[in-house]
Amino acid sequence: MPSPILAPVIALVLWTFVMGVWLYATRIPALKKHQITYDPQRPAEEFHAQLPAAVRWKADNHNNLLEQPTLFLCGGADAGVRRRRLWFQRRIGLGYVALRIVHSLVHALINKVMIRFALYALASLVLLVMTIRAALIVFLA
Repeated sequence: MPSPILAPVIALVLWTFVMGVWLYATRIPALKKHQITYDPQRPAEEFHAQLPAAVRWKADNHNNLLEQPTLFLCGGADAGVRRRRLWFQRRIGLGYVALRIVHSLVHALINKVMIRFALYALASLVLLVMTIRAALIVFLA
């Protein structure tokens, strides 16, 4: 029987993905409508100031979901999934970490937005696979 902690962990991770989709579903049309272009050489605040408040709210919420809850998610997922096929979780988890490290290096060293986005999207897909796998264990057990 999976640990009961997995249900809220998975729910929060899935909600974070929902907010991420909502963020881009509102941001991309707003960028086109207002003809806003992101310039990585300028402060992020200038970019955000150009977006309508309702669009920024989704991004602010998504960022909040990626801050303190991360500790809860990691601890809960580890406690709940540890006893089932640890080798798979460890390997895919290491893949996720490697992608995030490469993402950080790209961000810190060359800051090419499309490369960063591709790495972020790939890491997010890996995390989604981990979450869906855990969801199947929890909700279909």
